[in-house]
Amino acid sequence: MKEKLGKDMRLTNQRKVILEELQAVTSHPTADELYEMVRKRLPRISLGTVYRNLEVLSTCGLILKIEVAGQQKRFDGDTSLHHHIRCIHCGRVGDVTLTRDLPDLNEGVDSNFIIVGHRLEFQGVCPHCQKNPNTPGMAH
Repeated sequence: MKEKLGKDMRLTNQRKVILEELQAVTSHPTADELYEMVRKRLPRISLGTVYRNLEVLSTCGLILKIEVAGQQKRFDGDTSLHHHIRCIHCGRVGDVTLTRDLPDLNEGVDSNFIIVGHRLEFQGVCPHCQKNPNTPGMAH
C-alpha cells in the first residue's frame, strides 16, 4: 500500500524517487537538474511529471520550494528551519550555517497580518564565480 500525503495524495513511486534524489543532495537543484538526476532511476519519466510532482511534494510540505522573482525555482529536500544564500551572478543556492543565534524574527513585527513564518536569504558570490575571471566586479 502506498503512503498517503494527505487529501487523496499518495506517495507514488515517482514521487518517492524524486523525494529521495532531492534529499540526497545539498545543491538545491532546479526542476530541470532534478529531472536529469531522476531519469537515471526512472528513464521514462517526463519533465512535466517531475514539475507536477515537485509542486505536489511542496504543497504537502515534504520539500521546500525556493522562489525569487526572475530566477528559476529551486528545491530543497531539507524542510528543517534553516537559511539560504544565493549567488548574485549564477543563481546557485546553498545552506547557511549561523555562528550565532538571530533574534526571533516572527516576534515584534508591526503588521495586521498573522505571522506564520519567515524566510531569510543571504546574497553573495559563490566560490565558482569568485574564481571566474569573467565575473563582473571580481578582482582576479
